[in-house]
Amino acid sequence: MTHFTISSTATDSGITLHTLSNTSGMRVTVSNRGAALVSWWAPDRYGRLADILLGYKAEDEYVANPAYFGAIVGRWCNRIADGRFSLDGVDYQVQRNEGDNHLHGGSSGFHASPWQVQPDPEGLRMTVVSPDGAAGFPGNVLASVLYRLDADGALRIDYTATTDAPTPLNLTSHGYFNLNGGVGDIRDHVLSIDADAYLPIDKGLIPERRADVAGSAFDFRQPAPIGPRLAWPDEQLKVAGGFDHCYCLRPAERDGEADAGQDARPLREVATVYDPGSGRELTVSTTEPGLQFYSGNFLEGVQGRGELAYAKHDGFCLEAQAYPNQVNMPEREAVILRPGQIYRQSTMYRLSVRQ
Repeated sequence: MTHFTISSTATDSGITLHTLSNTSGMRVTVSNRGAALVSWWAPDRYGRLADILLGYKAEDEYVANPAYFGAIVGRWCNRIADGRFSLDGVDYQVQRNEGDNHLHGGSSGFHASPWQVQPDPEGLRMTVVSPDGAAGFPGNVLASVLYRLDADGALRIDYTATTDAPTPLNLTSHGYFNLNGGVGDIRDHVLSIDADAYLPIDKGLIPERRADVAGSAFDFRQPAPIGPRLAWPDEQLKVAGGFDHCYCLRPAERDGEADAGQDARPLREVATVYDPGSGRELTVSTTEPGLQFYSGNFLEGVQGRGELAYAKHDGFCLEAQAYPNQVNMPEREAVILRPGQIYRQSTMYRLSVRQ
């Protein structure tokens, strides 16, 4: 039984917007371009509605979406060093669209692709076909996402994908959140992440190793405001201009079972963000091993919905995914999708209010 309704609107630019509305007054709008989250209207502790997502003023700006606002990102979210990897003895060079590195599926990745809406009684299902050779990746890939919004304010995103040839695959939702509705930046937001380790990066933002969070600016095992952490004298923060790092999430107990397989990975709570001003709290649950925390370091000058352009740290992302550059790590086989297999991922963003 669904706890929401779906309405659709076609715009003059050819973009179609689909809005999920629940019985609590929340409204989540998704664009068919990039299957992107365009807006999420939700009440604060006083019942006042505000949009907690960053986005563009005009729908047609999602056609290119250089900031990746709200989009489903693939085939490979995050970065691949030098845009290179080897698969089954074959070397591949994919598009290098961020300096020497590959980022977020390339300039024409999933975020810039038109997605098709498919009938589904469970929610809003959207699909996209990525042809063999897209951005240099092998294999034809059919990917699907299912959006569902429950009465308690949980937006769930279920991903599936298949391929006709072995290919790396790593998908995520690139929503930019600001729980105060844009009346200020995110420095007052209080963050917690259930991770004992993270991946420090080099100057190209490529992970170099695994490091403990203990004693560093990256330790959010206990809730802490983001602003003071941004001011820590940490070399890693200087490299990225803030936080743009992947956390190695604590596995659920079931993850330790031998040969449990991707389908058996449980959805578990991995992060929370609380805005004291509005009372809104975002809880993130996922099946994925990694969570990229991005503090909006490159938002300066990006024109959004308001009269003024966005500024640095006006929004944050919590992107559930495999590890950046994992296709070049010892764990590479875990991110290779092969014919006959089904890629599965689930991530849920639950929005509630503290009184």
